Amino acid sequence: MRTRDALAFAVDNLASRPLRSGLSTLGMMFGVAAVIAMLAIGAGAERRALALIERLGVHNVLIRARTIPPAERAEARKKSMGLTMRDVQAIGDAVPHVVMVAPKAKIDAYKVIGGGLKAEAKIWGVTHHHPEAIKLALEEGRFFDEREVTGHAQVAVMGPGLRRDLFATEAALDQAVKVNDVWFHVVGVLAEDPGVEGVPGVAAAGNDQDLYVPLTTLLAKFDRDPLDSPLEELVVQLDGKASSHESAAVMKGLLRQLHGGVEDYDIVVPEALLAQSRETQRIFSIVMGCIAGISLLVGGIGIMNIMLASVFEQTREIGVRRAVGALRRDIRFQFLVESFLVAGLGGASGVFLGLGISHVVASYAGWPTVVTPLAILLSTGVSGAVGLASGIYPAVRASVLDPIEALQHQ
Repeated sequence: MRTRDALAFAVDNLASRPLRSGLSTLGMMFGVAAVIAMLAIGAGAERRALALIERLGVHNVLIRARTIPPAERAEARKKSMGLTMRDVQAIGDAVPHVVMVAPKAKIDAYKVIGGGLKAEAKIWGVTHHHPEAIKLALEEGRFFDEREVTGHAQVAVMGPGLRRDLFATEAALDQAVKVNDVWFHVVGVLAEDPGVEGVPGVAAAGNDQDLYVPLTTLLAKFDRDPLDSPLEELVVQLDGKASSHESAAVMKGLLRQLHGGVEDYDIVVPEALLAQSRETQRIFSIVMGCIAGISLLVGGIGIMNIMLASVFEQTREIGVRRAVGALRRDIRFQFLVESFLVAGLGGASGVFLGLGISHVVASYAGWPTVVTPLAILLSTGVSGAVGLASGIYPAVRASVLDPIEALQHQ
């Protein structure tokens, strides 16, 4: 009966002061919602960063051609032709722990014709090592092999979006597509890949509208600006026995010599990007944690004020309870139940608000969020602890009231 009486006492007190109780509940609700949203966004950022590293390769080093201002291109090309196959050979021979170097070139977006339709596409020239270097998945068919690369074969692998644009529901394998004046035989279709963006330092775009052809074929069949870098990117895969940072430093020194001191390239270390992303997330979590802590503190102060006001307003009632046999621990328990109830209502409301905020962020900001049971348990546990802590002082104060003085209270 003790618990039921205390609960009834708490409900009656809250119902008699709806505005005051509601304000304290709101403070707790916003605090819990901030905790859940913070953890959900942080977990989403971690998942995105890990997806990026998996996409780029944790043991890879990326060397990308840097865009040179038009006024400086002619002078720069006197010393360096940009990224070339000579760089591929030099890195493979001179840098320790290199497993493979996968070069990549591109041409400007072209209209691709196939199935009687036209579609915009990005045309990439790669080697047969490319799927292994960046973990490129196929949905249908196959990727071209070494023989087709060395033989300048006119074969192609297309992205899923390009396949839909050109062939709709029809089969794309063994079909012919035309890029500029060159025909290609489709031998494979890539699996869906939304890409990974938003991680500081690099973005790995999806391959929806990509068309991959042999690197040798692209360099031989398509005209390109002679002042452009022949290769767009080199994916250097390491064996994991040495630090990516150390290997990147060796590559930087080698390329500086090969390019005559012209820095017409950028070196990206995915492992460093992961560390940078985690540091950014840590700072974000600290800021959001402070906001959530302030909200919970405000809610706790509000609960304490309500309970102190409740003690003052019910001093005479407390005296009556003590006079008819209620013990001090009964008074303390009743007020703690009321404090916990206020915090519990705010915590439960905050859970739903936090889930709503996470859903809005995921839907409209393009930022993935991950709500885990741990986040819900942590936020509700913190709200309950704050509620109990805020109710201890008012409960103790109510329990030590002298029954006679309480009965005489006006």
